[in-house]
Amino acid sequence: MTSHSTVLITGASTGIGAVYADRFARRGHDLVLVARDKARLEALAARLREETGVAVDILAADLTQPDDLAAVEARLREDAKIETLINNAGAALFGSFIDQSTDDVARLITLNITALARLASAIAPRLVQADKGAIVNIGSVVGLAPEFGASVYGATKAFVLFLSQGLSLELAPKGVYVQAVLPAGTRTEIWERAGIDISAMPDLMGVEELVDAALVGFDRRELVTIPPLHDAARWEVLNAARQTLVVGIQQAHVAERYRTTA
Repeated sequence: MTSHSTVLITGASTGIGAVYADRFARRGHDLVLVARDKARLEALAARLREETGVAVDILAADLTQPDDLAAVEARLREDAKIETLINNAGAALFGSFIDQSTDDVARLITLNITALARLASAIAPRLVQADKGAIVNIGSVVGLAPEFGASVYGATKAFVLFLSQGLSLELAPKGVYVQAVLPAGTRTEIWERAGIDISAMPDLMGVEELVDAALVGFDRRELVTIPPLHDAARWEVLNAARQTLVVGIQQAHVAERYRTTA
């Protein structure tokens, strides 16, 4: 990634996306900021232009809408200056699965999975051709733990992790860096949008602390960055166990415990 390359950030009007925008602008990168709230995007863009001198374009887009999503995809395919995609846009859906409407479930999957995957798909071929660039996907530790009780939301974030791991295996040898960032509870508007009062949640991480940690992982070229995980060995043990499991299931016959007896 060159020093003056452009970074496209989704969900950029507030929270994690807005802090990413600030940090990359201060590193000297031009920006393309994507979110639904045009007024907020314009205000953020104006501030960053004044404070850092970088060029900032905005794309007001609702990534659950096909035409808006297609416009962002086109920008990723056609703008050769964009070398980094921060796939940050997302929503949460908490509560019991049986109490969630089918439309709400579908909308969450459209934003957290379909849009994220389509945007990565739009930029990846061009990055491979250029032999450089980065795709950063914002997941969640909830994707590791169905015990947290957010079944659909957690499943979308498990997809983000799996996709990132798979893309890294495919794209890293071709010069493209892929990072999955897994926050825990973070002080963003996602809670308010999900109808949850964060005043009773003192343990939420600050957004700036989260993004700064994620960028440390970015600079180190980590595949999986989990800012709230204090003992990194726990992830390494989990990942090693997963790899051992995969080796153990490459068999032509069923396990002995599933064989029927006469």
